[in-house]
Amino acid sequence: VHPQVEWYWGNVNPNGVRSCYDEAKRFGEAMCMSYMRTKGTSVRIARIFNTYGPRMDIYDGRVVSNFIVQALKNEPMTIYGTGEQTRSLCYVSDLVNGLWTLATKEVKTGEVINLGNQKEMTVLEIANKIKSLTQSTSLLIKQSIGLDDPLKRKPDISKAKELLNWEPTVSIEEGLHSTIEYFKTII
Repeated sequence: VHPQVEWYWGNVNPNGVRSCYDEAKRFGEAMCMSYMRTKGTSVRIARIFNTYGPRMDIYDGRVVSNFIVQALKNEPMTIYGTGEQTRSLCYVSDLVNGLWTLATKEVKTGEVINLGNQKEMTVLEIANKIKSLTQSTSLLIKQSIGLDDPLKRKPDISKAKELLNWEPTVSIEEGLHSTIEYFKTII
């Protein structure tokens, strides 16, 4: 389902290379809903999409951190697959604002809400944007894509707009600039 809506249950390979990550998120949601049903705990679930920003782990293997580190070091920037797979990058302050609003606003218990950016970019576009912002001389190289790597990642945030009056406000250029400046201080 693209863009991904909250009612979509997902399609997860339980034995794949990403299965621990994927299943842990599903397990967390299931535990929250179980506590809501059995203990009466007030629960709201945020589904978070591709967050980035200062203080992220520079070696976490995600596309933004990989590209920034490689670009700042003028090393080859590794594109896995064709580069046509997409991501919707959400700057950390936008996400925190969404989480705070979800936690403090009157929203019915058990509500699941996507928090992310609807502006979708290809991995190749992200690499070129980071290369430009860092003024890097890095070459872009392609390697085979990993198993179970999502080809498209874009949330439908209609519910967040409606129930929380929330949507991201930080531009990709502003967010990447702040992230790059942070990475410069630690590399």
